[in-house]
Amino acid sequence: MNDLLIVCEAKLNLNQQPGTIEARVTSWGPREGADGRRFNYQAEGFADWAKEFEAMGRPLPMFVNHSADAIPVGEWMHFEFDDTGMTASGRLYTNTTQGSDLYNVMRESPAMFGGVSVGAYAETYQMVNADGEPDQSDEAYFQITKGGLREVSVVMYPNNPEACVSKLEYFRPDGSANLKILEQSLRDAGLSKSDAVAAASTFKKVLEQRDVVQIPNEIAPNQSDSDAEATILAALEQRELLQTLSNRLRK
Repeated sequence: MNDLLIVCEAKLNLNQQPGTIEARVTSWGPREGADGRRFNYQAEGFADWAKEFEAMGRPLPMFVNHSADAIPVGEWMHFEFDDTGMTASGRLYTNTTQGSDLYNVMRESPAMFGGVSVGAYAETYQMVNADGEPDQSDEAYFQITKGGLREVSVVMYPNNPEACVSKLEYFRPDGSANLKILEQSLRDAGLSKSDAVAAASTFKKVLEQRDVVQIPNEIAPNQSDSDAEATILAALEQRELLQTLSNRLRK
């Protein structure tokens, strides 16, 4: 049985609750890593493992830089296949020292630990060309025909330059906005740098107003009924806007 490391495109999403993580752990089809190794994976090679994993109900460990001898910093609980690759979801152990430290580093500097690398094993494999046909030349791609994953690590130096964390949570624990993450997410969505900066700045102002907008418990003595009603409606409208923006960001 062959063990190997696969570095893949990743997306970290911590919007749901602190430590929640999502990653694109591998893509189907031919590709070449930064170290020159070639892979051509297809969903069929991981199908049996995926079914066994779901049936077993035991999470897959998450390590840092494949330090399998260390205590895991998190776990992967669910894997999904689509037409382009495999996606995993799990959580960092934010209540442990190692998990909390990694969580904070990834939020402060996504480029520091910006990749995901997969520790895979192959029960059977073959060498193929880009079209998936058998090939024994030096240009052939390694393809797992039956295998699975032993662990998925967060790494500092991914083999694939494009394997990077692309999204972190937008809010810090104190409720303040993380503009760098928000700006990057807007850039990823197709906005120009200037538009992303402007949009993030506007959103920050809206969030700051959230903390000072209060529905008045009492009407000021010099305030008319119509003025008081307008104040209440404005507060409600602003809260509705904030909720709408928050929901869109979570999608």
